Amino acid sequence: MVPDAEERAVYVAEGEIAVKDVNIHEYSMAVFTDEKGTELMAKRDSRIAIVGGENVGRRYIEWNFVSTSKERIEQAKANWKAQNFPKVVGDEEEFIPLPE
Repeated sequence: MVPDAEERAVYVAEGEIAVKDVNIHEYSMAVFTDEKGTELMAKRDSRIAIVGGENVGRRYIEWNFVSTSKERIEQAKANWKAQNFPKVVGDEEEFIPLPE
């Protein structure tokens, strides 16, 4: 059973599951309504992640940045352009510019 929460989803990392009459295949995510008593059934051996919780409010996304604040995204964009983020270990040479 999927725990009751305001927002919830399941990701199938391996295998296949079913919710009611809908199959959820490997590498897929299903987002649920707030209907109580949602049951999952494994169609075969599966590895899943159940995620969810309280609604955190409106979120904004731009390129690789997600925030509840447009101002924080603008700050992150400025930091990215200035290369203020730590370099990726083992890939310190490449820099992907922010799409304009």
